[in-house]
Amino acid sequence: MKVTDAVPEFADAFGFEEFNRMQREALPAILDRDDNVVAAAPTASGKTALAELAICETLRDGGTALFVAPLRALTNEKEAEWERFERLGYSVYVVTGERDLNPRRAERADILVMTPEKTDSATRKHESARYGFIDDVDCCVIDEVHLLDSERRGAVLEVTVSRLRRLCDPRVVALSATMPNVEDVADWLDAPPETTFQFDDSYRPVELETGVRTYTHGDNSFADKYRRLYRALDLAEPHIREEGQALVFVSSRQDTVMAAKKARDEVGERDLSMGARGDYDFHTAAEELDDETLRHSVVDGVAFHHAGLSKNDKDLVEEWFKRGKIQLLFSTSTLAWGVNLPARCVVIRDTKYHDPLEGEVDISELDVLQMLGRAGRPEYDDVGYGRVVCDRSEADKYRRLLREGKEIESRLAAELDSHLNAEVALGTISGLDDVMAWLETTFYYVRAGTKPEAYDFEGVRDRVRDTLDSLVERGFVETDEALGVEATTLGRLASKYYLRLSTAERFAGLADRETIDEASVLHVVASAAEFDSASSRSSEADAVDRVLSDVDTSLEGGNRKVLAILHAAVRGSTPSDLRSDAWIIRQNALRLLAALREFADAFAGARAANLVSRVEARVEHGVKREAVGLTAIQGVGSGRAERLSAGGLATPADVVAAGVDRLARAGLSEGVAERVVAQARELPNAVVEWGEFPDAVAVGDNELCEVTVRNVGGSARAEVRVTANGVEMTAKTLYLSEETTVPVGVFGAPDEAEMRYGVEVVYPELPLLPESDSRIVRVD
Repeated sequence: MKVTDAVPEFADAFGFEEFNRMQREALPAILDRDDNVVAAAPTASGKTALAELAICETLRDGGTALFVAPLRALTNEKEAEWERFERLGYSVYVVTGERDLNPRRAERADILVMTPEKTDSATRKHESARYGFIDDVDCCVIDEVHLLDSERRGAVLEVTVSRLRRLCDPRVVALSATMPNVEDVADWLDAPPETTFQFDDSYRPVELETGVRTYTHGDNSFADKYRRLYRALDLAEPHIREEGQALVFVSSRQDTVMAAKKARDEVGERDLSMGARGDYDFHTAAEELDDETLRHSVVDGVAFHHAGLSKNDKDLVEEWFKRGKIQLLFSTSTLAWGVNLPARCVVIRDTKYHDPLEGEVDISELDVLQMLGRAGRPEYDDVGYGRVVCDRSEADKYRRLLREGKEIESRLAAELDSHLNAEVALGTISGLDDVMAWLETTFYYVRAGTKPEAYDFEGVRDRVRDTLDSLVERGFVETDEALGVEATTLGRLASKYYLRLSTAERFAGLADRETIDEASVLHVVASAAEFDSASSRSSEADAVDRVLSDVDTSLEGGNRKVLAILHAAVRGSTPSDLRSDAWIIRQNALRLLAALREFADAFAGARAANLVSRVEARVEHGVKREAVGLTAIQGVGSGRAERLSAGGLATPADVVAAGVDRLARAGLSEGVAERVVAQARELPNAVVEWGEFPDAVAVGDNELCEVTVRNVGGSARAEVRVTANGVEMTAKTLYLSEETTVPVGVFGAPDEAEMRYGVEVVYPELPLLPESDSRIVRVD
C-alpha cells in the first residue's frame, strides 16, 4: 500500500512512498478504529511509521498528539525529523527539562514531544496555567513502551501514563521492541486483541543471528577494556573484509573516543582495507567536523558517536556511515534507541558502565536487546550478526537472554511509597477507595495478576494499604474522621521535588534544628538517599581526605565523596581526581538544594531559606561568601562575581551605586557593564527609615514607634524582622514592592543601660545577604 493511498494529505510527512508488511497489517487498527493500540515489533522494522500514522489520524481530526520519547536526545532528533509536519502547516514543540517552557507555544502545538520525566512533571502541574496544555492531549504515542521495565525510569513512565489517562483519557498508541508478554501491556492500556500486535522476527527486514563471546577477565579494569576491544575487533574484522560495516557499543562517551583511537592503530596492524584517504572530496568534507579527533579518524574509516558531539558532527557521522564511508563505528547505547543506523555486525563490547551515583552497574537487558537489534542492513545484507562480549561467568546469563527474550515487568513496587504520596499530593487520591481504584490503573496490578506468585497478588491490596498507613505515620499524609486522606506540607514538598521520602524526612529534620549553618546544609544534602549508591574509587580517597581535612563528618563511601565535591565546589576548586563525577553530582545537588530551600522556608523560616539559597549559589558558582549576592544578578557567574568583588563590590546595590564606568574599570566591557547594572536594578534594595525614633527612654517607660522599610530596587518576597538586644520581637513576610511599616516597641528595661533595636530584611528566594540596620536607645 502506498502512503498516498492511506493518508494522501500527509504523504509528504513520510520519508518513503510505500508501507512495508508490518506497517500494512497494523495500519487499519490505527486509521480505521478508535481503540488503543499496542504493537511490538523487532528493532528496525519500521515502528516509527506507526507513530506517525497515529499522529496523522489525530491531526486529521483536529486534535493534539503527544509523542513520549525514551531519551532527551531523541526529542531533539524528532524535532528536526518532523519539520516535515511543520512544512504541512502543523506546529511541533519539544518540551524537555533543558528548555524554558513557552506555555503559549505548548498550548498551540499540534504535536508535543516529551520525555517520560517531563510528562510526569506536566501531569503533576496540570492545574497550573503553564502546564494546562497537557489536559488537551487527544492521542499519546509511547515510543519504546518496554521502558516500563527500566529500574530507573520504568515506574515514572507507568504512573505518568496512568495519570494522563485519568486526566484527559487520550487514545494511547504504545510501540515496543519484541516482548513476550505484550498481552499484559495491552490489558493495562485496554487495547483489544484486534489492535494488539506481536510481530515476530519474521518481520525483521534482515535475519538476525546472535551469540555470546567471552574474554579472559584480569585484575586491571583498564587492561580488560582492551581485551574486550581486541575481541570485538576479531568479531568485526571478517565483515569489514567483506565490505560490510561494524557498530561497536561501549559504555561511555570517553570510551568511544579511546576505542576509536586504539582501533585505528589496530586496523593498520591487521592490514584491513578501510578508509577513504584517496577520496579528495571526502577528505575535504571531513574538515567540516568540529571534533579534531573525529576529523582525523573518519578518513581512516573509523569514527565515534555520542550525545556530546555537536549536531553537525553527529549528522555527518550518521550520513557517512549510511553511505559506507565509515566502516567501523564506536557508540554509546543512545544510538540504539535513536537513529536507525544498522550495520552488518553489531558488537557490545561493554556490558557494564560506571554511574557516578551508583558505581559499576550492568547495562540493562533492554539496552542489550535494543543494541543487537541494529544488526543487519536492509537491501545490503541477508543476515545481521549481533554479538555480546562478556566475562565467562556471565555468558550463560546473556545466552539465556538472547534465547528467551525479556518479559516486561513493573518497577512500581520499589517506589510505591513515593508515587502513592505524589498521587495524594496531587489530589487524585482522597480516600481509601481512591487508593484501590488507582492501584487497578497500574501495570503493576496487571502484572501481579499474570504472575501472582512472583508479585504476591493476594497481598497487593494489603501492601498498598500498609504503604498508605506508613505515609500517615511518617507525616506525609493525614487522615480525617471520614477516612479521607490529604497531603501534609511534608508530603506536598516531597512530591513537588521528586524526593525520596527518607530525604524529605532528613530535610524537614534539618529545618527543625535551632541553628543551621553552611556545613550542616552541605552535610544533609550529601547524606541524601539520592546519593546512597554514589561510587567511591580507591584512587579518589586521598583527594576526598584532603578536601575534608577540616570538616567533621561521619559519612563514608560515596556519600563522603559527594560531601567532598560539594565543599570543593563552594571553595571554587575541585581536585583533578574528583572532576570526572563532579559535574553530575553538582547538578543533582543543586536540585536537592532547591528543594531544601523550600523545606527551610516552610519549616524554619525565611532566614534559614536565605542561607540555603546562598549555599546553593556557592555550589553552583564557586564564589566566596562575601561575593555570593552578586550571583543573584542575571548574567553574573563566578568569573564576573570575582572581578566585581575584587573591585570592592559585594551586593547588587553596590553595583547600581558604582555605575557602568566603575564596572568597566573592574574588567567588564562597556556593553556587559550596562547589562549588569540594569539587571542589578531589578533586584531588591531595602533602606530602613527610622523616622522620629527616640535616642533615650526612661526606665519602665514604653513607646510604640513605626519604622519604614523602603525598597528602592525590584520587588521580591521578603521577611522583615525586628529585634531588641538580639531577641526577636516581631516578624512579617510579604511581597516587598515599594515600602512597608513595622511597629517597634521601645521600652526602658530596668537592668539595661541601653537597648539595641534592629531591623533585618531577608530574601528567602534570593542569595542576597540579609540587609539590616540598628539604633541604640539609652535607658535613663
